[in-house]
Amino acid sequence: MKDPYEILGVQRSADEATIRTAYRKLAKKHHPDVNPDKKDAAAAFGEISSAYDLLSDKEKRAKFDRGEIDAEGHEVHRQYYRDAPGQERYAGAGAGGGAGGFSQEDLEAFMAQAFGQSGRRSDWGASGRPMRGRDMQYSLTVSFVDAAIGTTRRLALPDGKTLDVRIPPGTDDGHVLRLRGQGGAGFNGAAAGDALIEVTVAPDPRFHRDGDDIVTDLPVTLKEAVLGVSLEVPTVHGPVRLTVPPGSGTGTRMRLRGKGIRQGHQFVQVQVVVPPGDEPQLAEFLKTWTPKGTFNPREKS
Repeated sequence: MKDPYEILGVQRSADEATIRTAYRKLAKKHHPDVNPDKKDAAAAFGEISSAYDLLSDKEKRAKFDRGEIDAEGHEVHRQYYRDAPGQERYAGAGAGGGAGGFSQEDLEAFMAQAFGQSGRRSDWGASGRPMRGRDMQYSLTVSFVDAAIGTTRRLALPDGKTLDVRIPPGTDDGHVLRLRGQGGAGFNGAAAGDALIEVTVAPDPRFHRDGDDIVTDLPVTLKEAVLGVSLEVPTVHGPVRLTVPPGSGTGTRMRLRGKGIRQGHQFVQVQVVVPPGDEPQLAEFLKTWTPKGTFNPREKS
């Protein structure tokens, strides 16, 4: 796997907000739901998600920066040895430390440096005192429709386990869901930590959210706008039939009651589209046509 900083396009000194913004931008761009025709979209999205999972976790990021884990979160095995009395240092697995590996003296020195004092187990978490498990941070991208009406998604964890995550109706982009007791295991009878799941809502070209209302643009021809037409329009609850009244212009709004998020509505905005290319009959008609009244679209009402 590539360097997670390079994948997200951020500096190693980037703060949490910068990393989150970079991830959300890339996740929306490469999400498979937005790129159904691109075969490499799923792989790119997976790479982006893995990079964010590592860098959004303070502990994992610190370990990666220190070289203790690789870009996939796997521990980088190191050997501790000393060149001379008082000169301890690390070497990668396989570096010279003597054919016998760690000596007892080396191990004690390493434990003292890593955990303080004499390196006894009681100094690094095995004192018998209860310790709550740590919270684990994950990311999950859902479609606009799933976020609007709610769904349940299965999240694969790095350790191979899975979590069924309930996405409540109306979930906002960037919302963090807390699954209690689904984080790291507790010690000595203490409770497990929580799973914190940041939700990214992939954009949908058909819909725009305005609170609990949804706005949809409906392109119509000039003939349909003038004479009226019955058309099928998409909603997050499925397609419905809508009648565009005669004389509708660009910006005309129609409400689909109860077709928004939770108790919200969906508003359909008419967009009159002139056909490309020449239309000689239309042009000839307009030369001789005079609008009724003194209508001027550039005058303020």
